[in-house]
Amino acid sequence: MNLDSIINFYLNIMFNLKGKKALVTGASRGIGSGIALALAKAGASVAVNYHSKAQEAEAVVFEVKKLGVDSFSVQTDVSNKEQVVKMFEEVKNKFGQLNILVNNAGIVYMNPIDKITEEEWDKVLNINLKGQFFCVQEAIKIMPAGGKIINISSIASGGVGVGFGNIAHYAASKGGVIAMVEDLAIELGPKGININAIGPGMIETDMTTGILADE
Repeated sequence: MNLDSIINFYLNIMFNLKGKKALVTGASRGIGSGIALALAKAGASVAVNYHSKAQEAEAVVFEVKKLGVDSFSVQTDVSNKEQVVKMFEEVKNKFGQLNILVNNAGIVYMNPIDKITEEEWDKVLNINLKGQFFCVQEAIKIMPAGGKIINISSIASGGVGVGFGNIAHYAASKGGVIAMVEDLAIELGPKGININAIGPGMIETDMTTGILADE
């Protein structure tokens, strides 16, 4: 057995998600669709959440099903508590339970501080931070011990010496995700639920097109 075979053998053991049920928010494109497909490749059934890109979400569902696992799309504005509750009811009805939640849905606007309106500030914080909180709140109701919650933050969240400028509201929302996760880890750990945050660097997606163009 060569080195590559050994590595693949252990990777298959470590990342075997056969039989697990996952929900990825903001999964119709970008990072979210990539996460959904990676989970499916590891054997998990995946619920694909989207806000407005129904056709793109169905394309992701199609690709997930091609990998031999179950999938469905669910339209939800994660900043709306009532819609979030309904989304998790649908997940429970179709999957029975939830083993993995990836809170990926998010938005960004680029504006200097004197151009950021209250409406824009609230929209970014509501989706990027409050939306993740709502999803965790509902997920733990249908998540057994051993469940995993992954919250997508950002390298712009603070504490790493990196600032971008013109995204103060986005940076604040992602910094809030880090603080929230640190607190929830203490709360959920005794229940057997693991929660973490990931802070990706700059990745070329539809959402970051404007930022990368400015660079």
